This record gives sequence, C-alpha cells and structure tokens, in this order.
Amino acid sequence: MASPRVRKIADRIQVIVAEMLERRIKDPRLGFVTVTEVRLTGDAQNATIYYTVLGEDADQQATATALESAKGVLRSEVGKQLGMRHVPTLAFEFDGVPETARHLDELLARAREADAAVAAARAGAQPAGEADPYKKPREAEPDEEAEDAE
Repeated sequence: MASPRVRKIADRIQVIVAEMLERRIKDPRLGFVTVTEVRLTGDAQNATIYYTVLGEDADQQATATALESAKGVLRSEVGKQLGMRHVPTLAFEFDGVPETARHLDELLARAREADAAVAAARAGAQPAGEADPYKKPREAEPDEEAEDAE
C-alpha cells in the first residue's frame, strides 16, 4: 500500500496531466483522452499514467504517439506545479479495463439469455419416468398380514 504522500502526489499528477491534455497540448493526433489512473512508485521516481481513448484502434495508436511526443512538456509542467526536487519520469499505458468490462458485460448478457431459454423450456416439462422415481419398501396388504400371522 502506498503512503498517503505518494497517493496525494499521484492524484495531483493525474489532475495536472489531464488539464494539460485538455488545454495546452494542441497535437492533432491527440484524440478524446481520459486519464483514468496514475500509479507512482514508492520513491516517487516513476509515474505510470493510464489512459483511455474514445475511438478506433487507429485513434489509439495516434494518441499513443502524441502522448509520447508531449511527454517532456508534461513532465516539466508536473515539475513546476508540484515543486519537487526530483520530478518523476512519466510513462503512458493504454488502459484496457473498459474493453474488458464491456466484454464481460456481453458474456453476462449471453448467460442471462441462455438461463432464460432453459427456464422457458423447463416451464412445461414433465418428468421422464414416474411422478415419484424413488423406491419404497413394499407394503403388505391386510389379507397377506393375516396369512403371515398363521
């Protein structure tokens, strides 16, 4: 678990980078980017910035290229605003969590449809054998009991 200081710095880096991408970086390759999370090492030397991009694979590739080219400007702005002696290096990673969540939602929807189909087929079904398939001990009739007693 990261210390409160490291978490606070990571949150501040997330805000700074998001504001810079929105206001100051004017790269036409940069798509609709959302900074989802920043993970900072315990010594605050390396920051991994996770982001998502709205659009196709080509948009994601162009955005990755634009972020790599803007890395120096973003790092210098992070250093200015944080006022730290050693500014963490920035690494950008595409966040695949939204696609994974979407895929899991699709799988759950298919499972619900399959469950509904099984429930509909089960609604009018009858047992294959007798109504009570379990074996029961033979019960003697009253006439047989009298004969057995003699």
